[in-house]
Amino acid sequence: MPNKLKISSASLVAKARKEIMEIDAKKAIGMVGLDDVVIVDIRDFRERQRTGYIRDSFHCPRGMAEFWVDPESPYFKPVFDGKKTFLFYCASGWRSALTVATLQKMGIEKIAHVTGGFSSWIEVGGEIIQFEEKNGK
Repeated sequence: MPNKLKISSASLVAKARKEIMEIDAKKAIGMVGLDDVVIVDIRDFRERQRTGYIRDSFHCPRGMAEFWVDPESPYFKPVFDGKKTFLFYCASGWRSALTVATLQKMGIEKIAHVTGGFSSWIEVGGEIIQFEEKNGK
């Protein structure tokens, strides 16, 4: 029998959602292509391959987010340099809620996530780009 945890993953997500900005998929659709917005896909590479992704989204695996945004980290990615708004998404909004809460605590100010994640994006008819091996997205 598994150990009883002090706090469940669902509780962590619920707490994070109270502390962060959430943007629904319909509003997120209008943010694609804006010069001052970076849409960040934190899903696993295989998820992107299997289900596609949001046009112009930057892929940042969940396990690297804290390191890629930190300018003092050897893993820092320049896409996170500057004063843009970052809009994160995952499959259902759980991982992105936790990620945004953490990055917000680290000092990223203009940050939000897509409520319901990529699943909600699909439900409202958001454009999906299919993965092509040759372009590396």
